[in-house]
Amino acid sequence: MINYNNNIIDSIDVFDIIRHIKDPEYPNTLEQLKVVNEDWITVEDNINDKKDCCYIKIYFTPTVPHCHLAPTIALCIREKINQYLPKRSKIEIYITPGSHQTEEEINKQINDKERIIAALENPEIYDLVQKCIKEDEY
Repeated sequence: MINYNNNIIDSIDVFDIIRHIKDPEYPNTLEQLKVVNEDWITVEDNINDKKDCCYIKIYFTPTVPHCHLAPTIALCIREKINQYLPKRSKIEIYITPGSHQTEEEINKQINDKERIIAALENPEIYDLVQKCIKEDEY
């Protein structure tokens, strides 16, 4: 596990963290399915003059416009980033505009702290997220 606590991070670092997340429905990674892309990630480091804090904004594109697991994919991305980056980092995750039928509703859901906590308290969702973010040998 890479520790980014004392280093400046950028979008390439974030992409390297999330690219190998497995899709909940397919035997492929999010990178292989083109769900995530380095160009869809922005990072502002040392926000508010805090050396251990950064702002990360990630867009992802579900494989189909009606993907019912889009919130789960977002949870996987968030959990994987949380394993590596400072806890004080601010992470916002959005569906790429125009790529999902209910993107506005899902965007609100996947950035609501209480909903995130509630979802991860569900053992089935938690286990699925852990399975998707588990690191394999690459």
